[in-house]
Formats: sequence, C-alpha cells, structure tokens
Amino acid sequence: MSSSYRRVKLITAPGFANEVICELEDELPSLLKQYVNDQWEWEVEQEEDALTGSTGDTREILETILSNIKESDVDYLICLTDLPLFHDGRVVVSEAYEEENVAIISIPGLGSTPMRKRIKSSIIQLVNEMYYESSEEGYERLRDKIKEAGKDGLRVIDGRILVGRKGFEKFSPIKREVPKDGEHNIDVRFTVPSKIWGGVRILTGMVRANQPWRMFPAFVKVLVVAFATGAYALVFPTLWTLTSDYEIWRLAMLSVVSIFAMVTWIMLAHNLWESPRHDTHNRKRWLYNIATAFTLLISVTLFYINLYLMFLISVFIFIPLPSLESQVGSSSSYVDYFFIAWLISSFATIIGALGTALESEETILSATYGYRQKQRYEQLKKRKEEEKQEEKS
Repeated sequence: MSSSYRRVKLITAPGFANEVICELEDELPSLLKQYVNDQWEWEVEQEEDALTGSTGDTREILETILSNIKESDVDYLICLTDLPLFHDGRVVVSEAYEEENVAIISIPGLGSTPMRKRIKSSIIQLVNEMYYESSEEGYERLRDKIKEAGKDGLRVIDGRILVGRKGFEKFSPIKREVPKDGEHNIDVRFTVPSKIWGGVRILTGMVRANQPWRMFPAFVKVLVVAFATGAYALVFPTLWTLTSDYEIWRLAMLSVVSIFAMVTWIMLAHNLWESPRHDTHNRKRWLYNIATAFTLLISVTLFYINLYLMFLISVFIFIPLPSLESQVGSSSSYVDYFFIAWLISSFATIIGALGTALESEETILSATYGYRQKQRYEQLKKRKEEEKQEEKS
C-alpha cells in the first residue's frame, strides 16, 4: 500500500450506529483530507462488531480495539457504541488513546439531533486529536483550514465541535479534559460535567438511537382493530351527544390516559421493564427502562395521531351535519367533527387496542437496550464457539 495513504477504520455496534456510518462512509475521506491534512489520501472502512454494543465498559472495548488495530493495517481506529458510557458519575461522550491512535464515541452522549452531523464532526475532531496529538500547532493549522474553507463557501465543520457553545451546548456543555496521572490508555476525554444535563443529553440520545418511528409498522394490527372498534361506535348518536358535553380539558385527559395505558400495556405484555440483575448496574438499568418508556411514548403518540386522522376523515364522510344538528342541537358545526374524532380516538385506543397483540413483537423488542444486548451477547457467544471449533480443526 502506498505511504501516501492514511486509513481510518470505524467499528460500529449493530443497528443505528452501523446505519449512520454506512451513510457517511463515502463522505468522510474528502472531509478528512480537507480538515485534517490534504497531503494524504484518506481511506475509510467500516466493520460491525457485536461487542461494541454489548458492553458499557470502556476498558473492555479499548482492549478489543487495541488488539484489532495491531492486527489490521490501519492508522486510526474509532469505535462507535450506542450504549451510554460513564466516568466518575459523569456522562462520557468520547475518549481517545493517542499513543495507539484509537478512540471511542458514545452516540447517546451526543444527544438527539442533529445526530449525523454530530457523529461526522466528532469523527473528524477525534482524528485531528490523534493526528496532531492535541498540540496547539495542530489546532492552529485546523483553524486556518476552516477559515480557508469558509472563504470558498464550503460547509465548515468546527474541529472543536464537541466543546462548542451553540444550541444545546449552552445548557449542556461538553468538557475536554486530560485524565490524571495513573489512568492508562486514555489521553483525552470529553465529558458532560453536569449530571442533570448529562442525564437529559444521554436519555434523548438513547431514545434517538432506539428510532421510535421504526416501531410504527408493529402497530398496524392494533390500528386496524382500534379503527374498526371506533368506527362501529361512530354511527351511534350517543357518542355525538357525549362529545358536546365534554370540555377540552376532559378530552385532553382522556388522550393522555389512553396513550399511557397503551405504553404500560406494551411494557407489561412484552416484559420490556428491566428487572434488577447482577450484571447490570442500577443506574444503567433505570436509564434503559426510562429510554424504553419514552421510545414507546413517542411510538404510541404517532399511533394515536394516525388513528385520529383516520377517524376525522370518517366523521366527515359518515355523519351529515343535519343529522348532527338534530341530535345535538342547531348550534352544531363542522368544528364539532374534530372533537368527535378526538373522543373516539381515545375510546378506541383504550377499548379496542389494549386487548390486541402487536403485529411484530421482534420490532418492539429490538427497540429496547436490554433485548439488543442479549442478542449481541448471543452473537458473541456463537462467534467464540465458532472460533474454538476452527482452532480444534
């Protein structure tokens, strides 16, 4: 291989991390050439590894990628995990071991949005950290490149984006620190000093990594049953009269109750609540449970909105305004149709949906950290067994 090349290897956890890097893989070489050193041709390769998403122990991950970089013909190796990482009770966003040119990025530590931009910027910054070994000379060169790029009208990526002061970073700043003496294999670490804002950042990042919108196909069967149940009740004038007697606060309360009832039912029916285990720290267990609950909350809210839109169309089609006026009163108008659809959506969710099985249990389970880790442990176990068989043969 020509000495004019520099190779960067990205090891990703299965799932969201792997999908993001697959999208960015073709874009990264030109960005590295532009923002690190244009004297080199940069190559980026990606590898999926179950270990990256099965342990929250940075030591274990570091040991694995250190052995990986020694076996691989690469110059820089960055590991991206979708698990939360901590150090002394603080959220860890990334770490770099410059001596061996390896680094770790915890995707949840980057927050929720814009995730792809943050991951791209973080990779570029960490390569800079390792390339220039955190020297001021390196940062001066990087700042000059950014100024030149700005003059050319190119999109600028701040080399210190991790410690920026824009947007959410104003409330949840990321601190760049050099570990104290006695801590091996880490030269620079990025953490969130505030435990409160760090918790907010990592929870939103975990929910984002769960991709709650992808769970919606699992609700197709529930949506059909709920709509059929509500559509049957829609033709009875009793429901129209009941809607006219409901205040807005009562309709809103019914919506909240129906959504939370749905979330609770899914978690209990599919055993999604993580129980205390000897191999899971209590803090991480609570994080997993809260992230699962919020993921389901978003998914069920999307389900409720779609159900409401379906009922709204049905109300306009099936209920003539004169019929509504004869049952409720002459003051009725098309505005009442929105409230009827609102009430029937809540009733249909509670009555029709709660007793129905989801279309794809696997889709629901895959959005939980505990289940994904269990699957990855099984993958690792299977891989180790295969390696042992190869050694014997």
